[in-house]
Amino acid sequence: MNAAEGNPLPEVLEMTAGGVDYAFEAIGTPATVRQAVRMTRKGGTIVMIGVVPAGTSVELPGADIVLREKTILGCMMGSNRFRTDMPRYVELYRSGQLRLDEMISARLPLERVNDAFEAIRRGMAARSVIVFE
Repeated sequence: MNAAEGNPLPEVLEMTAGGVDYAFEAIGTPATVRQAVRMTRKGGTIVMIGVVPAGTSVELPGADIVLREKTILGCMMGSNRFRTDMPRYVELYRSGQLRLDEMISARLPLERVNDAFEAIRRGMAARSVIVFE
């Protein structure tokens, strides 16, 4: 399979002369986790942001990870320090430095919460906000 068919690995490896320093996996499927590992260079880091469904295993090339000294990190909610970081994020948002509004796919009333989840499942939305009015 080539890049045109959905496998960007050969192009990424060519464009980066052997792989990326950091690969951020944000979808949470075994296939994308493996893809992130494969496209990371020797000594590179894979950051898993996406949550692989509970009970799902991800088979990884152990020799590639060990012999090429790759690191795999998990990241929950940006690994933030809630009490310290949240007030700072709020201030950044209020001052216009953190542009969150542009990241919202849709604003929906509570009675359409299931529509929001369905749009996410279908890949038609990334972030929906439920509005209580």
